[in-house]
Amino acid sequence: MSLFWRIFLLNAAVLTVAVNLLLFGPVTVSTPVLFAEAVILTAGLAAMLMANAVLLRIGLAPLQRLTRTMATIDLLQPGPRPAVTGHAGIADLIRTFNAMLDRLEAERATSTARALSAQEGERRRIAQELHDEVGQTLTAVILELKRVADQAPEPLRDELHQVQETTRDGLDEIRRIARRLRPGVLEELGLVSALRSLATETSQHSGVAVRQHFDGDLSGLDEEAELVVYRVAQEAMTNTARHAGASRLDITLRRTARGAELRVGDNGKGLGAAAEGAGIRGMRERALLVGATLTLGRGPDGGTEVRLCLPIVEGSRRP
Repeated sequence: MSLFWRIFLLNAAVLTVAVNLLLFGPVTVSTPVLFAEAVILTAGLAAMLMANAVLLRIGLAPLQRLTRTMATIDLLQPGPRPAVTGHAGIADLIRTFNAMLDRLEAERATSTARALSAQEGERRRIAQELHDEVGQTLTAVILELKRVADQAPEPLRDELHQVQETTRDGLDEIRRIARRLRPGVLEELGLVSALRSLATETSQHSGVAVRQHFDGDLSGLDEEAELVVYRVAQEAMTNTARHAGASRLDITLRRTARGAELRVGDNGKGLGAAAEGAGIRGMRERALLVGATLTLGRGPDGGTEVRLCLPIVEGSRRP
């Protein structure tokens, strides 16, 4: 039965009962209306309104639950679907809404995968150009400065050596940027080595003390999952170094009963009431690509803790 006919019949039933009471009951209406008759009619009207309200509330309760779900749904943080309850039109509406969520999440995952794949390709291209073009050019400049400095008079030689060191520092910075854009160590030495290198680099450039805890058996992670873990750790550590005001950072990657878990926590000022930025949304999108869950909250040291839980499919070892 459709929602229209259910509401119509509920109201029709209440009105029918009221008419039958007037027709076959002891209630009469005089002209002018007597006080006792007015009291009885008012009480009957109140009873009809109350019965109508109760019946409508029961019938429309699934719609209220669906409305609350629609107001709080977030495709980046999938949650349980609304239970398919109610009759006919209401159940069909909830079922259609759940199907729409499934379709939207699938389409978002597909488009996000394409976007992130293109992003990784662009990172790789830029890193390659920085390494091959800019890096080689600066290396040639350093060698030329050294040759000129060796032939220059003494007062000018020190200045040229200083320019040479400045250029070398710039070359080192470009190489560091290239490594962050394209984690070659991840492809060559594996996830744990890449995370150790990232932790060392973060500690050196930010002054934050980084404590590392890594399990040895993480071979069930495929290449895509390893890249997600690396990028989430990279974004979390970058946020800590830039915004947290922390003096210590802990990064942990361990095997769990259901898969693997990455934790990045600090003793900084925490998230507070700040809205999630593009970096956090990017971490959530990456987590969805591999069926992982990402949570952010207060850490044991009072700062921020990022936790990524992802499944490990046995047999999906790296070649």
